[in-house]
Amino acid sequence: MIAVAIALSLVIGISLGLLGGGGSILALPILRYVLGMEAHDAIAVSLLVVGTTSAAAVIPHARKGRVRWRTGIIFGFAGMVGAFAAGRVAHFIPASVLLGLFGLMMITTAAAMMRGRKQSADKTMEKSDLPIAKVLAEGLFVGASAGLVGAGGGFLVVPALVLLGGLAMEVAVGTSLVVIAMQSYAAFAGHLGHAHIDWQTAGLVTASAVVGSVIGSALSGKISPEGLRKGFAWFVVAMAFFILGQEVPRMFGVTPSMLWVLLGTSAGVSLVALVAWALRKFGVIAEAPPKPTPSA
Repeated sequence: MIAVAIALSLVIGISLGLLGGGGSILALPILRYVLGMEAHDAIAVSLLVVGTTSAAAVIPHARKGRVRWRTGIIFGFAGMVGAFAAGRVAHFIPASVLLGLFGLMMITTAAAMMRGRKQSADKTMEKSDLPIAKVLAEGLFVGASAGLVGAGGGFLVVPALVLLGGLAMEVAVGTSLVVIAMQSYAAFAGHLGHAHIDWQTAGLVTASAVVGSVIGSALSGKISPEGLRKGFAWFVVAMAFFILGQEVPRMFGVTPSMLWVLLGTSAGVSLVALVAWALRKFGVIAEAPPKPTPSA
C-alpha cells in the first residue's frame, strides 16, 4: 500500500502548487485509510507533509514575484498561535470526533471551491491599508482548524488574502503557501509528544508530495484552475461523506460495513448535487458569467 500512497501523494503537491490549498484534504485520508495510521498519528504526519510541501512550493512562486511576504508572515504568525494551541489539546478529543469534524470541514471547503473566488477589486492596496486586526483574527481561526484536525486551510487562506489583503489571485495563491507552511509546522509541534511519527513513511510521502508541488507550481499561471477546482470540489464532497460514513458510526461504537459507507457516500453526493441545482435554479447562487471572447 505504500506504493499506492506515494503515487497518490503526488496529487497533494500538485493541488498545493496549483491551487494554493487542498493538500491536507488529500494527505489525511491517504495516511488514515490507505496506510491505516491511527487518526491522531495521521493528523500529525499530514501536517508535516503539508508544511514541507507548502514550503517547497513557495520557492517557484517567489521567483515569479507571486508572494507578498509581509502579509503572509503576519497572517502566518497568527495562524501559528492558533495551530500550536489546538495541536496541544487535539489528543484529548476522540479520534472519531476529530475525523467527523474533518469531514464537515471538507464539505465547507468544497462549497467554497464550487462558488469560486472573486478577483480582488483593488489591486493597488497599499501596505498601510492592510486590516491587521482582521488578518490576525482570521489567522487564529484558520490556524486552530489546522492544529485540531490537520486541515491546512488553503481554501480559507486564499479568499482571506484576496479580500483582506487586496492581493491578486495568483499572488494570493503563492502567499497562502507561506501561511500554510508556518501554521502546519506549528500545529505539528503541538502534536509532538502525543503522536507516534513513522518518520520513514512520512519522508516518502513528503518527498512524493514535494515533487508534485514542483509540477503544480509550474502549471500555475499557465492554465486556468477553475475547471480543476470545481472537479476537485466534487471529489472533496465524495471523500467527506466517505469519512463521515466511516467515523460517525464509530462515535456510537458501531463498526460500519463498506457497503453502507459507499451507499452513504453516494447518497450524500447526490444530496449535495440536488441542493446545488436548487440554489442555482432559484438564483441563490448565480452562474459564472461567460468570459469575454478576445477580439481579433
